[in-house]
Amino acid sequence: MDPARSVSPRIRAAGLTLLLAGVVVGGIVLSAITGQLAITPTEVAGSLLRAVGLDTAWAPTDPIVESTLWFVRFPRILMGLLVGAALAVAGAVMQAIFGNPLAEPGVVGVSSGAALGAATAIVLGASVLGGAGIAVFAFLGALLATLLVYVVSRAGGRTEVVTLLLTGIAINAFAQAGIAFVLFVADTASREQIVFWQLGSIAGSLWSQVAIVAAVGVAGVIAAILLAQRLDLLALGERNARHLGVNVERLRLVSIVLVALLTGVAVAFTGIIAFVGLVVPHIIRMIIGPAHRGLIVASAVGGGALLVLADLLTRTMVAGAELPIGMLTSLIGGPFFFYLLWRQRRRSGGWA
Repeated sequence: MDPARSVSPRIRAAGLTLLLAGVVVGGIVLSAITGQLAITPTEVAGSLLRAVGLDTAWAPTDPIVESTLWFVRFPRILMGLLVGAALAVAGAVMQAIFGNPLAEPGVVGVSSGAALGAATAIVLGASVLGGAGIAVFAFLGALLATLLVYVVSRAGGRTEVVTLLLTGIAINAFAQAGIAFVLFVADTASREQIVFWQLGSIAGSLWSQVAIVAAVGVAGVIAAILLAQRLDLLALGERNARHLGVNVERLRLVSIVLVALLTGVAVAFTGIIAFVGLVVPHIIRMIIGPAHRGLIVASAVGGGALLVLADLLTRTMVAGAELPIGMLTSLIGGPFFFYLLWRQRRRSGGWA
C-alpha cells in the first residue's frame, strides 16, 4: 500500500494546508521586501508590529519605507491573496456543480462576463459610486454568464466536455465582442481603464478595494465551506443526493450565485486572471482527494499563494518592467488545460 494513501484524507488536507500557508508567508515576505526600493525583512516586521501598537528597534525610520509598505506593497499583497483564494474556490465549486474537472470561471466565460459588466460600469459612470459600483456590475455580468453556462451545457443531469467547452467559447466570444463595443464608445480615460481589465493586474490596489474583496471573498469562502457536505453528496449522483435529502436544484442555484459573487468581485478590481480556478483545485484534489471541505480550504490558501508568487514574478522577471499577471497565469494554466483535455480524451475514448 502507498504510505501516502494510507494517511487519513483529513490529515493530508491539514498537512497540505499548513504547507501552503508556509508558502504564503514566504511569498508575503518576499513580495514586501522586493522592489525598486530595498526594504529588509526586519523593517517589514517592525512596521507590522508598530501598526498593532508595539514599537521596536526594527521599525523603519524612513517615512518613504513606511509609505511604500502601507500604500503600495501591503494592499497589493492582500489583493493577490484574496483574489487568488476567490478564484480558486470559485473553480472548486464550479467543478462540483458541473461534475466536470474542466469547469473554471476563465475557461467557460464567467470571468469575461464579469469583465464586460465592469467595463459597462466604467462607461455608464457607475464607477462614480466607487469600487462597489463596478463590483455590482461585474457580479451581474458573472451571474448572467454562469447561468448561461449552466442552462446551455447541461443535458440529462450531466455536462459533456464538448458542450461545456463550446459554451465557454461562445460566451467568451460574445463577452469580448461586448467589451470591444464598449471600448469603441468609451472616452480615452475609460478606454485605458478597460484595457487594464483585459490584461489582468493587481498593481495599484487600494485599501478601499481590498476591503470590498475581503468582505465578499471571505463570506464566499465561508459559504462554500458550509456547502461542502452537500457538494460531497452531489458527487454521488443527483438521484442519490436527493434520496439523502439534498435539494439539488437549490444547491446548484446557490452555488451559481456564489461562483458569480467570487468571480465578479475578483475581476472587478484585477481584470481577467485565467486558470487559477482550474489548476489549483485540480492539483489539490489529486493530493488530498475529493472531499470538498478540505479541498475548498486548501484551494483558498493555494490560490492565494499562487497569485502572490505570480505577482512577485511579474515584477521581477523583466528588469524595469511589469508583466500582466493574467498573461503569466495563462502561460501556466494553458499547458495544464491541454493536459486535462488529453487525459479526458484517453479515459473516454473520444471528446464526448
